[in-house]
Amino acid sequence: MNNAASILILIFLAVTFLQSGYDKVIDWQGNVGWLKGHFEKTFIKNQVPQSLMLILVLEIIAGILCLAGVIQLLLNDVRTFGFYGAIFSSITLIFLLFGQRIAKDYDGARTIAIYFVPAVLGVYLLQ
Repeated sequence: MNNAASILILIFLAVTFLQSGYDKVIDWQGNVGWLKGHFEKTFIKNQVPQSLMLILVLEIIAGILCLAGVIQLLLNDVRTFGFYGAIFSSITLIFLLFGQRIAKDYDGARTIAIYFVPAVLGVYLLQ
């Protein structure tokens, strides 16, 4: 299998973002409530629901593109959807990192940086 690493990275990203998006949809109010407290001392404290919606949309797009990328690689060895999935994943993680840094949640930012490594590796492998 020529694309094993790319497929594994795309599956990892698809699971990560689709599960996260699912969690946001299922427990929207709980997420908004927690995030309002998380960002209460920041300049985005009044935009938490809108910010969460932006993240949700980015996560769903990234997850679907990554899943489509796996299928595309398996069926016809084309990298287009996977590449854009890895790009959207990286952009989403940058948004999340920005939020954690604004909230001065450095442990949370460190966790996001860990996810960023395979996302960028995916971009590299799929370009």
